[in-house]
Amino acid sequence: MAEDLKQRAPGLIRNTVSLIGAIIALVALANMVFLLLVDIISEHPRAYLGIFAYMIFPGILGGGVFLIVVGILLERRRRKQRPGEEPRALKIDFNNPKHRNGFVFIGTFLLVFLFLSAVGSMRAYEFTDSVQFCGQLCHTVMNPEFTAFTQSPHARVRCVDCHVGPGTTWYVKSKMSGMRQVYYTARGTFPRPIPSPVENLRPAQQTCEQCHWPAKFYGGQLKVINHFGSDEKNTPRQIRLLIKTGGGSPTTGTVSGIHWHMNIANKVSYLATDRQRQAIPYIKVEDRNGRVEEYYARDQQDKVPQMAAKELRRMDCVDCHNRPTHIYQPADRAVDDLLTTHKADPSLPFFKQQAVEALNKPYKTTQEASTSIANSLTSFYEQKYPQLAKQKQLEISDAVAAVQGVYQKNFFPEMHVDYRVHPNNIGHFYSAGCFRCHDGNHVTKSGKVLTKDCKVCHEVLSETDAAAPEAEQALKPVAFKHPGGDLGDLTQVNCADCHGNQVPETK
Repeated sequence: MAEDLKQRAPGLIRNTVSLIGAIIALVALANMVFLLLVDIISEHPRAYLGIFAYMIFPGILGGGVFLIVVGILLERRRRKQRPGEEPRALKIDFNNPKHRNGFVFIGTFLLVFLFLSAVGSMRAYEFTDSVQFCGQLCHTVMNPEFTAFTQSPHARVRCVDCHVGPGTTWYVKSKMSGMRQVYYTARGTFPRPIPSPVENLRPAQQTCEQCHWPAKFYGGQLKVINHFGSDEKNTPRQIRLLIKTGGGSPTTGTVSGIHWHMNIANKVSYLATDRQRQAIPYIKVEDRNGRVEEYYARDQQDKVPQMAAKELRRMDCVDCHNRPTHIYQPADRAVDDLLTTHKADPSLPFFKQQAVEALNKPYKTTQEASTSIANSLTSFYEQKYPQLAKQKQLEISDAVAAVQGVYQKNFFPEMHVDYRVHPNNIGHFYSAGCFRCHDGNHVTKSGKVLTKDCKVCHEVLSETDAAAPEAEQALKPVAFKHPGGDLGDLTQVNCADCHGNQVPETK
């Protein structure tokens, strides 16, 4: 009889703890499969769907499986302690149909589970590398950076391509750093604003230069700047610059222009005394022949030995292109763009002045800023130009909406972020930029001055006040004249009809 009871004793899995674990695991698995299907058929990836499908529910599933195992161990221990009842050893008899069917079921389940685990792990890896994971998961913290990213020239480049780059080592480092950041975010102890530049960022040679090639010779590049005055007429002015980008290498030709700094034959190192690398008292330049020149700020001459002994930073792309993606436009520049693209009516009196003033005011929240911008611009025209306010009610409303849009894309009071917090080192209009070094105040011991000559980097081709009658012609494109002389009506031919017929003859 006792032997018969032993044969009929329920399996070790039939206990409260294991059953709870099985229910949790099955619910988590069902949700994982459902969310996986939703993610596959969805046109646009979703950050929170991904974290539940590939991180939270897999963790819950693992917890359920863990409870099943714990329950089995506890049940086995309980049966050992019960008099006259010893737990049976596991026996599998393939001649027994029940055993055979159970083995097939468990084997099939394990194969499906392993397949789903492999797919889920791969999707989890891809998800943690996605822009949505980096920029949208921690919305409050990363909202400024993500918003600026979506408006940037690198909006279609993944965050990890620049912040992590290829290879396992930096992937592991980034995930370890990410765990620390998640901890600070959960506690609400993250800094506001997020400090820049990023410390211990991977060298630009291993990230930026995967796409950009500094040895490439670019020559001169035209840059057209449209600027509007703060007067009643929002007087337009256009500046045309020839930017001497340059580049090159000893193997491809003459090294020249701004990209001289990034040529691998020239090693430029410097010492910065502030976190944002805006104050640079010491610069060391070494050419390919090993010749060294040391420049120091005039007011730091007595500290040259101490500065030279400190660890220097090797100059790379991000020392000038320090905001290649997360760009916060200055209020002045952003309003110029609104007027250039006619998102705001240039005929509205003093619009440039009023819009810039409204954008630069201190606000506690974005909502407060939007309300204040609308009230200040609307009341200005109602009080100063009541007739115009009635006639151009729609234009004023559109202009207000455009200015509010500028604020929402470039100003983030909750995180204390705007263009004044993160200086952009390209140029020198809103921060020191190039003049951190090229200020005419850095000299060598022999008296050689690091030049401040603007023409080293760019030439001003024209600077035209569009209010002047003669300027109207300067702002218009001129007719093209072929250098080969008069070829007749060029609208009847294509350039490639002549220039494209350069295929060498074959013999």
